[in-house]
This record gives sequence, structure tokens and C-alpha cells, in this order.
Amino acid sequence: MAKLKHIIKQLSEEDFRAIHDQLIDSNADKSAYLLKSMREKRISDAKIMEELEVNTNAYYTLRSRLNQKIEDYLLQQMESPRTDLLKKVANINETVFTKKRAITVATLKKLEKELKDYDLSNELTVVYKTLKKLHVNTEEHFSYSKLYNEHVAYMLAMDKAEDLLAEYFKKFGYYSLTGDEVDRLGLTLLQREVDNVCNLYQSHRLYIYQSCLNIFHRLFVDPDLNGEGQEPIEDIMKQAQLIFDTYYLDAIYYHLQIVFEFLSLLYYDHYKVFRKAEEYYSSVNDKSSLLLSNFSLYTYPPTLLHTKLERHLRLGTEGELCEENVELFEDYESDVNDIPKHLNYVMYRAICCYYAGKFNDAAKWINNLLNDVSMRRFPNAVLEIKAILALQYCCMQDFDLFNQLVNSVQRQIRILGKDQCDDIVIFIKMLKISISPAKRDKSNKIRSLITKHKSIEQKRFFSPSRFIRMDDRFVDLLGDD
Repeated sequence: MAKLKHIIKQLSEEDFRAIHDQLIDSNADKSAYLLKSMREKRISDAKIMEELEVNTNAYYTLRSRLNQKIEDYLLQQMESPRTDLLKKVANINETVFTKKRAITVATLKKLEKELKDYDLSNELTVVYKTLKKLHVNTEEHFSYSKLYNEHVAYMLAMDKAEDLLAEYFKKFGYYSLTGDEVDRLGLTLLQREVDNVCNLYQSHRLYIYQSCLNIFHRLFVDPDLNGEGQEPIEDIMKQAQLIFDTYYLDAIYYHLQIVFEFLSLLYYDHYKVFRKAEEYYSSVNDKSSLLLSNFSLYTYPPTLLHTKLERHLRLGTEGELCEENVELFEDYESDVNDIPKHLNYVMYRAICCYYAGKFNDAAKWINNLLNDVSMRRFPNAVLEIKAILALQYCCMQDFDLFNQLVNSVQRQIRILGKDQCDDIVIFIKMLKISISPAKRDKSNKIRSLITKHKSIEQKRFFSPSRFIRMDDRFVDLLGDD
């Protein structure tokens, strides 16, 4: 909060007025009031919340959105060298036809250096193609032909790296639902192919793409790559930040910084360095909707939802998530075509409803999911989803729907084999004890199964049931003796 106040007070009067007017024109009256209060008034956050008539979660969401709007405005005001370079490339033919040859060559040579600094391979091919033609009668024609061919190859390598990056995270989503070893091998092969492509050239942009994949791969697919001889993940993140700081006006890098903040959060959370993880949690959490919507080509955003649940369960604040989600995902539209991401998002929302005691809402989320998405390819995922739905029916004491659903679950368990889903078998046993007409000693029987359930190693990446805390509340909900 102090950082936002400092930024607002440092704004010029012209910038402040422009931002305020934009907010008013877009009917963001509360954001406009918050902006003005932070600049002109010396009142506490509690007083601002009282005047705006919002709770703590809504206030921090409002603050986050205001911060984003200020950043977007300031970015638009900056004269981007990258944009200026693209304009110069677009005007190359005009220069060729209207300027003397010596001036044209000097202009292109200067443009070549600037494009190299920003690693703009596509535009460099245009420059070398023109220089090659201008030197058709000199010995330099061969040199520029060679440079042109090299940069065409580099441009193709860049495109290949971007395509492989997107393909990797798409495949990871499906691997997370299947847990299939063939899918895991496919991810490892893609990771190696990305390394091979990126190692062909000394390129800071390729290094960033390579790092997006390698950090994630080492955390969630192949921990063995963290051994001796490998660049430490913290060093990779420091190098990436150095690149971002050096090319701070690069639009792609500006947006990719959230990906590396997200990876930092995952890294420290993975190794249980929670104090460091908290340094990144707030900024990443504020951009949850944006991360899920726009960054699936560069990372796997659903892992943020897992991290959020684990964090709140650890802190005992899981009951607050349902209310926070209303503000956080107000404008988010989940893509049903991206099945892994959609499944994770819906189950996250359903589990948050469960912890808020809104069992009917949780059941609606899951039933809509089962109706909207075909999941025949993912029987294990369907089993997990139906187990959570059965829990909601149990809490709602809707025994008819529960029995219908459990019959379906048990058929699926028989097809898959009990050894493939021991934990779900025990989970369903707890629920059946809960709805059993025999009321004697239910709580102790459930506690006994909980102990057995906790002894089973969880191997599935997509496993909503692992976010169901089996504590006294859980026993009280299921046991009524």
C-alpha cells in the first residue's frame, strides 16, 4: 500500500488529472475516489474502506486494479524505442528511394545495431535483405547474403522456440490429468528440444523462453535436473531479472515479468521457503485472472490455484477464499476448450465454496463442469471430480443424488482397478459411513479411515481431493453421532 501511495504522490499534476479523468469516464468512481484520497488526504486505509463501503478483500482488489491502471497509463506515455525501431523498418523502402546511397547505408547500419540490441530477428532480416541488394556490385554482397541467411535461420529458431514452449505447457496440462509415463516422456523430449534450439544462438530472448520452461520442468516434471552441473534456479531468475531491467522498455519483457514472479512463488513454495514465497504471493495473486487468461503459452497458470489453496489451508484461512474469488475473478471467463485449465479453475471455485459452507454452490460448479466438458480421455480426473461432488451431496444430505453418483463412481473404480485409486476408495467409504442409517460411532470410524487415507502416497498431479482437509470440521460434517 505504501508503494502505491508513493507512486500516486509522485505523479505530475497533468498525469494525475489524466488518470483521474480516465477513471471517471470509465465509470470507475471508487477507483477515482481512492486515487484522489491517496494523493490529497491523510486518512487511514480503514477510513477509506468505510467511506467506500467495501470490505478488506474488496479494498485490496480495488487497490490492485488502480495500481494496474496507473502502470498501463505510464507505459503508454513512454516513448518506446522498440516501437520507434519498427517504424524505421517500415520506412526502409522510402529511405532507399529518396536518399543518397551513402546515407541509406549509414542509416541501415545504425538500424542494424539497434535491432541487435533488442533482439528483433524478423526486422533484422529486412535490413540485411536491403543491404544485400544495395551491395550487389561489391564484395560485401556475399557478407550481407550470409548475414541475411543466418538471421532467417535465427528467426525460424525463435518461432520454433515459441511454438515448442506453447506445445510443452499444453501437453503438461494433459499430463497433469492422465499421469501417463508416455506423456511425461513427451514433456522431457520437448524440454530437450527447446534446449537444443535455444543453445544454437547467444540470445537473451531465447534465454528467457528457455528459462520459462526449464524452471517449471525442474520443479514439476524432472527434479533430477536440479543436480550437480545445472545452473541453480535462483541464478536463472536473477539473470532473467537482469535482462528485464536492461530492456525495461521491451513490451514482451514488461508482461513476462509476472511469469517470473509466478515461477519464483512456485519455486519457494515448492521448497517450503514460505517467507520468501510471501514476497511474491500478493502481486501474483492480484493478477490471478490475468495470469490464467493470457499466459498459458509461457507457463501453466493452474498451479497458482493449487498454491493458493495450500497456502490458505496452511494458514487456516481457507474460508476467506470464496469471498475473495468474487472480486478476483469478476471479469474472468474460463476457456472450456482448454480442458485442463478449465477443470482446475472450476474445481478450485467449488472447493472454495465447500470451505465457505456453500455446498449447493459447489455442487452447481461441478455439475456444470460435467455437463459442459467431455472428459472421456481422463477417467482418473472424472473420478476425482465426482468424489468431490459426492462430498457436497453428503453435506447437503441429498441421499438420492449421492447414491446415484456413488454407484457411478464405484463402477469406474472397478474399471480402473482399486490399486489405481486407493485414496478415492477410502474417501468414498467415509462418505458412505456418513449417510448410513446406522448412527453408532460414525465419527470414530471416519477418523480411523482418515488415518489410513493419510498413509497413501498421492501421485496424481490433478487431485482436488487432496485439498479437502480431513480435520475436526470434516468429521463433524460427516459424523452425526
